Amino acid sequence: MGLITEIDYGTPESNAEQQVTLIVDGKAVTVPAGTSIMRASMEAGIEIPKLCATDMLDSFGSCRVCLVEIEGRNGTPASCTTPVGEGMVVHTQSDRLSALRRGVMELYASDHAIGRGEQAGTGASEFDKVAAQVGLGENRYGTDGRNHVAPGNGTLNVDYLARDTTNPYFEYDPAQCIVCSRCVRACEEVQGTFALTIEGRGFESRMVASMNEDFIESECVSCGACVQACPTDALREKSILEKGLPERSVVTTCAYCGVGCSFKAEVKGDEVVRMMPYKAGQANHGHSCVKGRFAYGYATHKDRILKPMIREKVTDPWREVSWEEALTHTANEFRRIQYQYGRGAVGGITSSRCTNEETYLVQKLVRQGFGNNNVDTCARVCHSPTGYGLGQTFGTSAGTQDFDSVEHTDVILLIGANPTDAHPVFGSRMKKRIREGAKVIVIDPRRTDLVRSVHVEASYHVPLRPGTNVAVLTALAHVIVTEGLFNEAFIRERCDWSEFQDWASFVALPENSPEAVGKLANVDPELIRGAARLYATGGNAAIYYGLGVTEHSQGSTAVMAIANLAMATGNIGRPGVGVNPLRGQNNVQGSCDMGSFPHELPGYRHISGDAVREIYESLWGVKLDEEPGLRIPNMLDAAVDGSFKGLYVQGEDILQSDPDTKHVAAGLAAMECVVVHDLFLNETANYAHVFLPGSTFLEKDGTFTNAERRINLVRKVLEPKARYADWEATQELARALGLDWNYTHPAQIMEEIAATTPSFAGVSFDLIDRVGSVQWPCNEKAPLGTPVMHVDGFVRGKGKFIRTEYVATDEKTGPRFPLLLTTGRILSQYNVGAQTRRTGNVAWHDQDRLEIHPHDAEDRGIRDGDWVRLASRSGSTTLRAQITDRVSPGVVYTTFHHPDTQANVVTTDFSDWATNCPEYKVTAVQVAPSNGPSDWQLEYNEQARQSRRISLEAAE
Repeated sequence: MGLITEIDYGTPESNAEQQVTLIVDGKAVTVPAGTSIMRASMEAGIEIPKLCATDMLDSFGSCRVCLVEIEGRNGTPASCTTPVGEGMVVHTQSDRLSALRRGVMELYASDHAIGRGEQAGTGASEFDKVAAQVGLGENRYGTDGRNHVAPGNGTLNVDYLARDTTNPYFEYDPAQCIVCSRCVRACEEVQGTFALTIEGRGFESRMVASMNEDFIESECVSCGACVQACPTDALREKSILEKGLPERSVVTTCAYCGVGCSFKAEVKGDEVVRMMPYKAGQANHGHSCVKGRFAYGYATHKDRILKPMIREKVTDPWREVSWEEALTHTANEFRRIQYQYGRGAVGGITSSRCTNEETYLVQKLVRQGFGNNNVDTCARVCHSPTGYGLGQTFGTSAGTQDFDSVEHTDVILLIGANPTDAHPVFGSRMKKRIREGAKVIVIDPRRTDLVRSVHVEASYHVPLRPGTNVAVLTALAHVIVTEGLFNEAFIRERCDWSEFQDWASFVALPENSPEAVGKLANVDPELIRGAARLYATGGNAAIYYGLGVTEHSQGSTAVMAIANLAMATGNIGRPGVGVNPLRGQNNVQGSCDMGSFPHELPGYRHISGDAVREIYESLWGVKLDEEPGLRIPNMLDAAVDGSFKGLYVQGEDILQSDPDTKHVAAGLAAMECVVVHDLFLNETANYAHVFLPGSTFLEKDGTFTNAERRINLVRKVLEPKARYADWEATQELARALGLDWNYTHPAQIMEEIAATTPSFAGVSFDLIDRVGSVQWPCNEKAPLGTPVMHVDGFVRGKGKFIRTEYVATDEKTGPRFPLLLTTGRILSQYNVGAQTRRTGNVAWHDQDRLEIHPHDAEDRGIRDGDWVRLASRSGSTTLRAQITDRVSPGVVYTTFHHPDTQANVVTTDFSDWATNCPEYKVTAVQVAPSNGPSDWQLEYNEQARQSRRISLEAAE
């Protein structure tokens, strides 16, 4: 298998309906009106040399290498900026054009480090190729230009700048810059950060980051768009400079957030040397973020465990054993526990970082092998209210749109989400749409980048008090109903009119008015009224939301309130509108789809349904329990009570990610056999008795399902370093338990999923390989998938309006705990940080910090960077303060990426009324100066150190 090459057409595709035919070098080619001559020529198979042009960016016309001749016109226009015309006759080759192009390249080469080849870069850049293409030989102007190291004695020329090697992932060599502006335009047009610019004039011109700062100190977010765009080796990946060019590549799917970006994993020998965004990726269209593009080094980090380990007690050191011994020991322990304590004394947790096929097998293992429904997933602590709320209102537990839908959106209502940090590639698309004229409403207690950043400003920012989402959403509905802004025709056709009338009478009550709600949410009522009017009357309006909606005691209610707004205004069932949950992990949607909840089989079908159980009973040859099993919090409670004793945890770290860390630790400590199946000895492994080494996304085949229900292939790039891919390890455990599983490839597992799950009935690896990706439902009615749901009607039939009465959380502020803590993510880190903390990303975020408003900091005598104690009713921890007005007075904010902080020791056990999703976003706290880590942190770190000891005794 060789390198996958993608054609660069030079300029973006035109979407015009009118077709134009022209002649290029004697070939007729028909293209949409507005297409550039450069692109039309490439579509005819004729490549015109170029340097400043690429099809990821708008045409620019600065390099003058792409000149052509057009019959009937004077001069030699640039093909990238000249649109096609009907009957146009174009010549791309002539003696005159060759001389012009060669002359232009001579001028570039005179001030470019040509001839230094691999000493300067790769020797295989676009510049090198164009120089060869035009036949550039001896240079009349010399090659010791003002930007280069002077030849001979090594003295510096007047404009020479040293290489910038401060970024952990790429270098910038100004001597090789030709000032084509591709990097600057990529930062503006694709990423939307505007971190790069061209400084100076003439020979002094060069690209600089921010105010001529080092890259690491600049506003650059290291998305890689500039490196990808650079036609020289001025910007190049350090891995390529150090290890050389790749020899082969494989298209696969990123294993970080829920955007689901497609990448070409480029390999040299048995090592990945670069991840290149795949332009044909239907979720990312060739863009990337710092995590997917660069942060893959965890796969080969020294901390990775590659051999199974067991121990009798969690105070013992680990002992390396063979896979056979580890699996036999695990099976024997689970059987012993079930014999001693009952069938329901064991359970499993599936992973939102593993593939659909692996998740399916874990829930199958629990139901077929353990004989119970004690299976849960991390979606319990993030988007389980999405499943419940959208299931109740629309009839299906997923978002309604594809990502491309945002191109048709006029109003974006963003609530409880920070896409520029948590879903950065889609966040860039949002910013682009806003720059094109879309309006944005942000409902968030914190000022995020979509409230105000370069060329982006929200029409309304509603900085509500944490915990008042439902009240504010109902107040928006109050305005829409009382001012007659609802879409009556849509409601009568698509929803139950009597239910709407009941809901409308409820939201119209005085207690739901912006004036009443403004007092308890601490926001100006006019902000609520203005936001509601804009959402209802601004054209295509789409709601995007995240964990700031779901991780509340009324998370499910808030999701239903969002659905009510979309139905009331008719913003469902077409491009540009909809209700869109931004899923946090790469396969959290898929883990839910695959039946990871204790009350649901794959496809969100309740376990109590006789017909549904019959499907699996006949296939698996067992009688399934019709009663729902234990959720994660119930498992921990039962463990403390003594009735739950064994747990198989695949690819999750519940000790760091779940709320009330002390309670989680107590539950794990009470169990007799905890099996952790992961890449590293994570925090949960501190209480484990068996460790099974996991495989990275680079070492397996399978599928991920992203936030838009898009099923993408994960293709094996390298062989598993720990012998088994995760699905194989689960299968071997099932066999050790006596189950007759004989899958030879994940495609066979998907065949079983498709045969038993109506929404996946048409899905297969062959189909995805052929069309790139599909969005479920994919079946007879939609053989190529469903980009937009509820087009002609809701899945449940009629859309259901549901009253959303605001009930204040039981977590209250008071004299002891006067501040409210809310939590979230940061761009450079991911979830519990197990992957990103083992990459160069720690250059930007090496510890969790507590954001606190200047007024609150001054009241407490806290300075920026000081150690502070963060205390709640549940516990306390210490971390450094970051003083900022991003948060409102009375609100503090932190991330949870670093186990040294263990922010969840502070969060409480309050949870959503319907799904038990924890209330991470509202914790009453006090902040005070501190001298350093708390006693609890010191004790925790010592316990973790002791727990991670590995005996030198080798496995046979």
